[in-house]
Amino acid sequence: MKAPDFDYVRVPTLAAAFKQLDSGDDVQLLAGGQSLLASLNLRLSQPQKLIDIAHIKGLAGITQGKGLIKIGALTRHCDIETSLLIREKLPLLSMAAPHIAHPAIRNRGTFGGSLALADPAAEWPACCVALNATVVAASRRGERRIAAAEFFQGLYTTALESDEIITSVEIPAPAKGAVAGFSELARRHGDYALVGLAAQGTLLKGRWNALNLVFFGVGDRPILAQAAAQKLMDGEGVKAAQDCIDAALNFSGDDVCSAETRLHLARVLLGRVLGTIKSNTA
Repeated sequence: MKAPDFDYVRVPTLAAAFKQLDSGDDVQLLAGGQSLLASLNLRLSQPQKLIDIAHIKGLAGITQGKGLIKIGALTRHCDIETSLLIREKLPLLSMAAPHIAHPAIRNRGTFGGSLALADPAAEWPACCVALNATVVAASRRGERRIAAAEFFQGLYTTALESDEIITSVEIPAPAKGAVAGFSELARRHGDYALVGLAAQGTLLKGRWNALNLVFFGVGDRPILAQAAAQKLMDGEGVKAAQDCIDAALNFSGDDVCSAETRLHLARVLLGRVLGTIKSNTA
């Protein structure tokens, strides 16, 4: 199929983008376009106008500030994958990046675009929740900061207002003893995950603390497995944590994978990820 007719506007500044958003037209933002263009061609998306924000200066790049790592919304997946700063300070993102589709996609797709799409099987949303990240959104009214755990609200649904644009993501620099783990299961490498897990916490003298276990590909948004994490922080074993992953987490089934299968795979992934973290810190 071919995309429906639409108007195209390339904006040089955020102010120009806000003006287009206020036009009253049915508009969509275009950044990397790796998901949007496919949905246009399938006619799953039929906006009147595309607003191309890919050339706005100052929205790309990775910087370190006081206790924070800041990632611009237009930063490409491949730039995160190859960043030495990310590898040193936020290894969870380095672990996740190679699982995102294929190199051609990672060379064009953007960090902010993935978050705005809020695909429940995508890697970056789960990582942001695990890392206690904050999404920075801007509009004519100013900036607003939204905790990642509150940003993703359902299937392709976020806390963004219609006049807001993601400009960056702020991630706290991990504390001493920080550890991370990531794994996903897919039918083929590059396919969307049937089940994935992003884990971030601290492990000091064999004891877990401030542990976030975030599953993705299992429901309508990244799912924080708080009960399982608490079992581990209480000193109980992996089996106890696995037993806490149940239907209460709202694992969903589809024509590819049943909810029961996803639950089983989630338990397997939890054991694998925790085992890898422990072996890497031994």
